[in-house]
Amino acid sequence: MTLQQLRYLIAIAEEGSISKASQALLVSQPSLSKSIFDLEKEMGIKIFTRNNRGVNLTEEGEIFLAYSRSVVEQADFLENNYKKKEVLKRVFSISSQHYAFVVNAFVMLVKKYGEEKYEFSLRETTTSQIIEDVKTLRSQIGIIYLSNFNRNIILGILEREDLEFHSIFKASSHIFICKDNPLAKKDVISLDDLKKYPRLSYEQDNYNSFYFSEELFPTEYSPKNIVVTDRASIFNLMIGLNGYTITSGVLSEDLNGTGIIAKKLDANEEMDIGYISLKDRPLDFISQSYIKYLKEYIENFSK
Repeated sequence: MTLQQLRYLIAIAEEGSISKASQALLVSQPSLSKSIFDLEKEMGIKIFTRNNRGVNLTEEGEIFLAYSRSVVEQADFLENNYKKKEVLKRVFSISSQHYAFVVNAFVMLVKKYGEEKYEFSLRETTTSQIIEDVKTLRSQIGIIYLSNFNRNIILGILEREDLEFHSIFKASSHIFICKDNPLAKKDVISLDDLKKYPRLSYEQDNYNSFYFSEELFPTEYSPKNIVVTDRASIFNLMIGLNGYTITSGVLSEDLNGTGIIAKKLDANEEMDIGYISLKDRPLDFISQSYIKYLKEYIENFSK
């Protein structure tokens, strides 16, 4: 197996056909086909299935592609840092549920390690996509939460996907609301108090199971419900419609302003927020640094 073969594999997967990859790489189709055939023979797996429209990755091919990307990226790091004597291009990707503190820690990371060259990605996405991103190495880590309600289900899914959960901090139940919401006058808010107002929650794609919900108490009855896809929309609806969302209570005025506030919810449940990663795969330096900044931010917020 060679780096060249892995680069060919990645190009073919991205283009969706050997002919298109051949044009992009300026390599003959027979050479590409033989390279992949030799790779499949050596590894003892079937990477692609062929059809009239091009090629498709097999299930084991998708896993092999994910690891191939990681190998090629690491090789590029070494070449950039030592062979060409250029500034190292730092690469880091994280997938997360919609938390402001995740962004705060990301900002701290970029300010610290954003040298002349870097490529960082922050994906706020669905719970199922976070699991998929980490499983396929699209992201080094994913940020999710566990509760008494979803813990067994989510941990079971992670176990099947060879992933593991690492707790970072635990937060009691809170809601985010507009500072002008009538509930803002109360010190502690009950679940019954919330029924007058629109409940705002994040869409979970085709996996819209209660267990994948980003909010606590997903089965609690609410006569008014609005589903959104991004934090900007959810904040706007808090202001425009006096909506609320049930969350951790950790909110940054630096990035989100003072229009949205957190209020304690009178409920016996907490969010165990942490990161998921591949089993038996040590985190790289950037991932470890990000988690350190995330912990520091939470500790400072709690003071």
